[in-house]
Amino acid sequence: MPSFDAIIEPNLVEVRNAVDQATKEITTRFDFKGSSSAVELNDKSAKERELVLYADSDFQLDQVRDLLLQRLAKRGVDIRFLDFSAKPQKLGGDKLKLIVPVKSGVAAEEAKKIQAALKASKLKVQGAFQGDAVRVTGSKRDDLQAAMALLRKEMADLPLSFDNFRS
Repeated sequence: MPSFDAIIEPNLVEVRNAVDQATKEITTRFDFKGSSSAVELNDKSAKERELVLYADSDFQLDQVRDLLLQRLAKRGVDIRFLDFSAKPQKLGGDKLKLIVPVKSGVAAEEAKKIQAALKASKLKVQGAFQGDAVRVTGSKRDDLQAAMALLRKEMADLPLSFDNFRS
């Protein structure tokens, strides 16, 4: 039976390259001279990663954020993988720290939304949540391609990619 997996998986090599480029530019730019501005990529576990942005003021933190987003865009990394909803934390003195989680894997609530969208579409496909992915199966390849188009349209806020397309 034909199937595919709907997944959320960033290209970590490109994310690391963008972080390295942003760090290099921070060290050479005049407006960051003498500041403690920096960007780090932390691997908490195999599936949990986060970016940590450091700066001396809110303005500099915004500059670091914009610089990082530019580098990510140039490297072709979708910025929907990043969650900037957290508030900056104050460190000693005027220093600020912003932790930005990198989304990886489909969460249970997102999987339920995907399954509900597939059911509401009246396509002859079924979605099953399996670990970090949603496996979509159907009897025809055309139905699966229609399901892919539907998920791209309906789940525009998620950086979905499709993997393991099998006939």
